[in-house]
Amino acid sequence: MLITEILARNARNYGDEIALVERDPAAGTRREISWSGFDRESNRLANALIRAGVSKGERVGQLLMNCLEWLPAYFGILRTGAWAVPLNFRFEAEVILACAELSDFRVFLFGPEFVERIEAVKAELDIPLYIFLGPRDICPDFAVFYEDFIGTVDDSAPQVPLEISDDAALYFTSGTTGHPKAVRLTHRNLEHACYVENQHHGQTRADTFLCIPPLYHTGAKMHWFGSFIVGGRAVILKGVSPEWILQAVSEERITIVWLLVPWAHDILIAWESGEINLAAYRLDQWRLMHIGAQPVPPSLIHSWKRVFPKHAYDTNYGLTESTGPGCVHLGLGNTWKIGAIGIPGFDWECRIVDTNGKDLANGETGELLVKGPGVMKEYYKDPVETAATLVDGWLRTGDIARRDKEGFIWLVDRTKDLIISGGENVSPVEIEHFFMNHPAIQDIGVIGTPDKRLGELITAIVQVKPGMVVGIEELRAFAEPLPRYKRPKLFYFDQVPRNATGKIEKPKLRIKYGKAGA
Repeated sequence: MLITEILARNARNYGDEIALVERDPAAGTRREISWSGFDRESNRLANALIRAGVSKGERVGQLLMNCLEWLPAYFGILRTGAWAVPLNFRFEAEVILACAELSDFRVFLFGPEFVERIEAVKAELDIPLYIFLGPRDICPDFAVFYEDFIGTVDDSAPQVPLEISDDAALYFTSGTTGHPKAVRLTHRNLEHACYVENQHHGQTRADTFLCIPPLYHTGAKMHWFGSFIVGGRAVILKGVSPEWILQAVSEERITIVWLLVPWAHDILIAWESGEINLAAYRLDQWRLMHIGAQPVPPSLIHSWKRVFPKHAYDTNYGLTESTGPGCVHLGLGNTWKIGAIGIPGFDWECRIVDTNGKDLANGETGELLVKGPGVMKEYYKDPVETAATLVDGWLRTGDIARRDKEGFIWLVDRTKDLIISGGENVSPVEIEHFFMNHPAIQDIGVIGTPDKRLGELITAIVQVKPGMVVGIEELRAFAEPLPRYKRPKLFYFDQVPRNATGKIEKPKLRIKYGKAGA
């Protein structure tokens, strides 16, 4: 079933029930919309876009911070038969320009936070229609105000024939390993994401999902899809402080929270320091905490389970190219395997192969390949990269992994992130996980830096917990259980940069520290 049809069904069945809540703790505001309101708003935008000339197969850009209007706008675009093109709100002006030129969207829906960035490149953009979704008094001259655009247009469903095989969206990769690429997804891809998430976590209409990560990304939205397909409510939280997260869980009676690694760390640190008192919140209904988007240190989850022993836990692995999370997941009953990314997800297959594409035995290390209904159609307008990534229906993930004798997959590292030091391949993730057991370390990023003798030196950038102190010699002593060739040779103390989906931005670390040891 098309996700646009799922929305219409929810509106018919649960019309007056709350579908979405937006909480903005900094502003002290709370807004909500019902399923019928969600459905009508999507139809209004769709009909207004069609009236403006948008037709099936065209592209509509969407650049908004998380807000109550984000999802109704997204579904409205899909109902026109056009492709939704959500953009990363961290993209700078020149990247916005490149994405707009590649996808050739003819309409650009954007929020107030992005006016200056768009103005900086507007002269180079060939976009006939800009729609501003923000306060009327700051609407730029080059855009039409959103409410004026939709006006009094009909809120009935547009009569645009859609098939499950039709193209639906272009999602840009995070760009942590290079320039973002445009991933072309179909309505079938989006539908499958709903089933995967619901099969893995058993959402019902009684569940309430807390959505914190950015909606432009496949992660947060596709996790919400598991609740969406059964009419479960979602709460969009603007802000990520431990206090705000726990307040939302308590006051909205949240049952499912998807966190990124840094946010889970922050909650535990706030608890350890006495900054938050768990007894002050109503948390008994919170049944599931799951994490994805980046490698998860086992020490983090063991600590979490000590503080929240009743929580079910899952790790979710996925890529934009697999329509987000779930092609591999740990599984709710498999906490004895914490550290693994898990087993193939619902309706997914996995292989681990060598450089020649030959399947490897359990315990051997090679590239992880996945296959299933969530695999992207292509990299848009990039046949060379598409051919290198999609091989006989299998998606090459670029991640190095191994499978143990029980069939669980363990992520070793990204192909591009492996450090070659003295002829040895070294996994930064393994070292990062090891150091996360140190009580003073809040975060750590490990990279290779140039060295004339060894090729690369293992270099650790360490972020220390607030109020704590640790020295280099203490870290060297802590590393002694590691094989000598895996011990970091250089240490720096700094903030560890992560993108909006929680992944360490290693290109930034390489730029800043890349000449070390040269």
